[in-house]
Amino acid sequence: MMKALPIVFLLFLSCLLLKVNVTAQEEYILPPSRTLTVIPFSLAAESVVLVKAVLIGHKDTLTFILDTGSSGISLDSATANALNLVPQASDINIRGIAGLRKAEFLYRQKLKLNELIIDSLNFHINDYEFLSFIYGIKIDGVIGYSLFSRYIVKIDYDVQEIEICSQGPIKYPKGGFLLRPFIRTLPVQSARIKDNRKITSRFLFDIGAGLSLVLSRDFEQDSAVVRKKRKRFPVEAHGVGGKLSMEMTLVKDFRLGPYRFRKVPTMVFEDEYNVTSYPYLGGLIGNQLLKRFNTVLNYERREIYLKPNTLFREPFEYSYSGMELYYIDDLIVVGSIVKGSPADISGLKEGDIVFAIDNNANQDFIQYKRALMTAKKRVRLIIRRGEELVEIRMKLQSLL
Repeated sequence: MMKALPIVFLLFLSCLLLKVNVTAQEEYILPPSRTLTVIPFSLAAESVVLVKAVLIGHKDTLTFILDTGSSGISLDSATANALNLVPQASDINIRGIAGLRKAEFLYRQKLKLNELIIDSLNFHINDYEFLSFIYGIKIDGVIGYSLFSRYIVKIDYDVQEIEICSQGPIKYPKGGFLLRPFIRTLPVQSARIKDNRKITSRFLFDIGAGLSLVLSRDFEQDSAVVRKKRKRFPVEAHGVGGKLSMEMTLVKDFRLGPYRFRKVPTMVFEDEYNVTSYPYLGGLIGNQLLKRFNTVLNYERREIYLKPNTLFREPFEYSYSGMELYYIDDLIVVGSIVKGSPADISGLKEGDIVFAIDNNANQDFIQYKRALMTAKKRVRLIIRRGEELVEIRMKLQSLL
């Protein structure tokens, strides 16, 4: 009887192995990703992605910025008031490059993108009036991680369409490159800068930023990556919390995966609110650069797929006027002016109302913004100052 034990044991073991093999053969595999909806989008300021959506229970169509730099989803405070929505206070802080503030929330909301309804959304409330002035269109909110964490999102800049797909196995198109960023709520990607020296660092992958490359001053100074003799110009940028001052310069070479860009416009800012958690991040990559790729955002697999599109070789803009244009109450208004800039030298003043640029008096905000984006160009403006019409001539300056 004792001699038979090993045989029984072997039979028992073989049954266990057989059971394990059968279980492995029946392992559940997710169905392939499929398209849920396709929505058109437009570009504000040549780079910021805008989409239309409806908040369930309200008939108005709202305009949202699509933003990988947002850790959730948000609604403009004026929009919430107009829809008679009352947010609840919280102890959560919302932090952006321009400030820090306590968040208020609208809980358990539903958003409709075409036929796709996204439920259980907690909107934090923010004031986007200033972004509306900058982009010349009412900004009702920002869509971020709350969308990207649930779906595979494909952005096609060639046809200006966003395809929202279910999670699951996906075949990426040929001709691109697969990034593997670190994603908690925000995607962080390694990239290389070369100017005064060559250095690799981590950057926020931020399609909601209408800039090319932004570096924190701590990173820029510690790394000595930018040549000391590079020209620098003071500019104003905009983010959560309002305006902030930056310096505009450029770097000789920037590499993202296998893709290389030369003479990239670069902003350097004082990271007062520690958004970059330096030295964790060197800064952020914005959509003036990222729009050059049709992009697949697959957060579940921690993958971002880039394929160069028709914008890939579009030249960067280096022009510089030193002023902002705002669209306020159907008027095009001169905003803040940097001292010593072309706008300052020409005699423009904050609050001037622009009637025409280069004989174009159609009051098209987008066209007027574009007219100020051609380097070394001389422009002629007709402005109203008080009750007086004034002609202003200005030569735009270039970084090069």
